[in-house]
Amino acid sequence: MMGRLEDLDELLAEMRAFGEAEHVPIINSRGLGVLLQAVEEQRPHRVLEIGTAIGYSALYIASKSAEDVEITSLELSEERAEIAQGYIDRSPFKDKIEIRVGDAGEALTKLSGKYDFVFIDAAKGQYPDYFRKIQEHLTSNAVIVADNVLFRGYVMGTVEAPRRFKTIVKRLREYIDMVSENAGYVTKIYENGDGLAVSKRIAK
Repeated sequence: MMGRLEDLDELLAEMRAFGEAEHVPIINSRGLGVLLQAVEEQRPHRVLEIGTAIGYSALYIASKSAEDVEITSLELSEERAEIAQGYIDRSPFKDKIEIRVGDAGEALTKLSGKYDFVFIDAAKGQYPDYFRKIQEHLTSNAVIVADNVLFRGYVMGTVEAPRRFKTIVKRLREYIDMVSENAGYVTKIYENGDGLAVSKRIAK
C-alpha cells in the first residue's frame, strides 16, 4: 500500500506541474486542504464531481474516500477528459473513476442512484442549476463542496466586479444564499484559496 501511495504522490506532483504550465484551473493547495478534510470526515462511497479538468481533484478525493468508492466525474471538454483519463489510468484508482464527457447540466438529468459526496468545480454561473438538479440524487447525509464561491473576492467583498464577471458573481451569490438559507443543510464558507462552500445535508 505504501508503494501505491508514493506512486500517487509522484503522479499528483506531475499533474500539478502540468496544470500550472498549461494554465489548467486545478484546485489550489489552500482550497485542497478544505476539500480533503471534508472527504476524510465523510469517507464517501459514491462521489459525483462536476468538472474533471485533468483529474487532479478526483484522484485526491479517491485517496481519502472509502475503499469501495465509485467516482462519477463530469467534464465538458473532450480534450481535458482525454488528458484526465490518461492520468487516471496510471493511478491506483483507474477502476474507481468514470469520466462522462458532455454538458454537466444535461448529464445531471441522466444520473442514477444516490451520491454521498459532491464536488462542484465547473462553470461558476451554473452552480445554482447544478444544486437544484443534484438534490434527488443525494443521500440523506450527503456533503456538497463547491469551489471558487468567493471568486476573486468579488462575491462577498466590497469591490464591484467588472462587467464581464457580473453574471458569475450574481449566480455565486445566489448559490451561497441557496445553501446558507436552506433548512436542509448546514453550510460553512471558507475563504481558503478562491473560497469554498461546504454544505452538509441534515438527515430527516
